[in-house]
Amino acid sequence: MIERSEAARRYSTAEMLERLVAFDTSSCKPNLELIQFVRHYLDTHGIPYRISTDETGEKANLHAIIGPQSAGGVALSGHVDTVPVEGQTWTSDPRQLREESGRWYARGAADMKGFVASALVAAPELKARALARPLHLFISYDEETTCNGARRLIEDLRESGLRPNFCIVGEPSGMQPVLAHKGRLVMRVLVRGVPGHSSEPSKGVNAVFAAAEAIAWLASESRRFGSEGPFEEGFDPPHTTVHVGTVQGGTVLNIIPEKAEFVMEWRTIPADDFFHEIERVKEHVARAIEPAMKKVDPGTGFTFEVVSWIPGLSLPPDHELTSAIKQLTGSNSTAKVSYGTEGGLYQEAGIPTIICGPGHIAQAHKPDEWIAQSQLDECDLFVRRLAERLLV
Repeated sequence: MIERSEAARRYSTAEMLERLVAFDTSSCKPNLELIQFVRHYLDTHGIPYRISTDETGEKANLHAIIGPQSAGGVALSGHVDTVPVEGQTWTSDPRQLREESGRWYARGAADMKGFVASALVAAPELKARALARPLHLFISYDEETTCNGARRLIEDLRESGLRPNFCIVGEPSGMQPVLAHKGRLVMRVLVRGVPGHSSEPSKGVNAVFAAAEAIAWLASESRRFGSEGPFEEGFDPPHTTVHVGTVQGGTVLNIIPEKAEFVMEWRTIPADDFFHEIERVKEHVARAIEPAMKKVDPGTGFTFEVVSWIPGLSLPPDHELTSAIKQLTGSNSTAKVSYGTEGGLYQEAGIPTIICGPGHIAQAHKPDEWIAQSQLDECDLFVRRLAERLLV
């Protein structure tokens, strides 16, 4: 348990980051120890919060409110789950914050415990200022996998009625405003064939061949998106993409493979709909691949399983939130990104959302992940300016 004196002391942002990265909150693990630390910290400073959990009770969101305990105001949103470090070569302990030449190294330093640390450190100071409008702090789980933490948090907002007017997702953007990101859908495709001896291919159904035909068609779809669009300026690449990441099938060479599986994704610009793309894949498979399979055995075929999805984000360039964040950051430009965030879910729930946070996505998910002290300093200033200009 965190001692009260430890929780009560004032942290620098780097010191808070040191505490947060010490908790192993890989998405495959519980996050309750980190949430418990944050709860003690907020309790000590008299800042109320709500907790919502997943079905297992092993992962939790935290929604704190600084200032009036009401709807409205602005939310700062950050996830505390991270990608794992297994299989990566680090030059130091990824759970122990290390400083070198103005950079802080640790898993989650950039993505995105640096932003959460900045918000937590500012909380006691902002509470003392008696804000006229609430500053919400969202801390969520499972962003790196399903974004189900944000979905659960949105459910809790509906139950409590404490929905903010605006949301800032602090994903690493170099403290530059990002107005849009692509949507993403992950799908697992299972293929059922008929086993047999490889010397008699007509008596079986080769599931690997069938999967390969579908993957070849998806590769042609990828080329079509690149050549025909639709296109949206600002994204890199400026069109929807389709990708197959893993393929499995077969046992030994002289057995016709009975089963095969591949996992794929779409990353869609706002003009495209990944659910529509699923129907196109199903139609192609049903028309061009399955008839020959079912001629041998009606029980063969494809099964499509949506693993996860998040909607895209698109905030208008002339939205009042866009203007406010450009003024707060001093930026004259905005950006669009191809990676996904929880922002699309908040926008879908009726909360205008923008991305703006410290660090750079190029440093995320890699060995020796790092964030610059200068970026933490910019974020600290940003949070305080936000309160001064929008909430007092």
